[in-house]
Amino acid sequence: MRLSFIFSEMWIGLRRNVTMTLGVLVTTAVALTLLGVGLFIWAQVNSMQDFWYNKVEVTVYLCGKQTQTSTCQQSGAITPQQQSQLKSQLESMPQVQHVYYESEAQAYQRFRDQFKTSPVLVENTREGEVPASFRVKLKDPTKYAVVTSAVQGRPGVSTVYDFRAVLGKFFNILNSVRNGALLLAGFGLLAALLLIGNTIRLAAFSRRRETGIMRLVGASNFAIQMPFLMEGAITGFLGGAVASSAVYGLKALVDWKIRPAFLTFAFLGWGSVHLIVVVLLVVGVLLSMLSSFFTIRRYLHV
Repeated sequence: MRLSFIFSEMWIGLRRNVTMTLGVLVTTAVALTLLGVGLFIWAQVNSMQDFWYNKVEVTVYLCGKQTQTSTCQQSGAITPQQQSQLKSQLESMPQVQHVYYESEAQAYQRFRDQFKTSPVLVENTREGEVPASFRVKLKDPTKYAVVTSAVQGRPGVSTVYDFRAVLGKFFNILNSVRNGALLLAGFGLLAALLLIGNTIRLAAFSRRRETGIMRLVGASNFAIQMPFLMEGAITGFLGGAVASSAVYGLKALVDWKIRPAFLTFAFLGWGSVHLIVVVLLVVGVLLSMLSSFFTIRRYLHV
């Protein structure tokens, strides 16, 4: 089968069925735009979640001579033996990556540096009032509750701060947004399958007489199908290109309007956006070609 014949038939089909071709293109573009936006939001949420998970650590504040919590008033200041046992317990936990010890002097100096813009607060705080602590870096930040429950209430432990009050609800919101994005992406993929299939079915129906004539004169199934597959590939690629431009526009809008206001957040890089665009182009071509393949099969028997 000559390629010139296949491309000739493809061009004739595109030229004679401009309306159908535009229908497939628009349908593909809309459906793939939903898919692209869903993938973009999903990837952005994952990026933000990984960024904040890496910052999660458990801080175990130790009882000092001047610590006024009820736990420390009952058990007293932590002893060297209790401190050593506590550190050994933390380091032996499989969830823990590393344990950093911060003395009262180091904690006080960090406090002075952190609140240097509030001189009144610094002047009214003396060394020893800021407790020593173990700062625990986790292998899996999602397991912070396991470490917290293991050391909470031990002798010499004042309080345990695990970021749950600050980041717990935030992570729940991110998970909800991520699940919603996956649902949107799934809806876009389903819409692409249904809408592209229906549009190509109409195009194939409008050319059923030509298909029947080609079959009667002895044309092979390959010769009949290839022009349709090429038409589907071209329109699918163009639809994916339109959807890709929408994803690029969304990325540019995020960088222009949203990113400057949230400089401490992790935003999706252009490399990830390029990968999403490749996925959209491939999905657009494959969906259109597969829809053309299965649609035209019913017209191969006369």
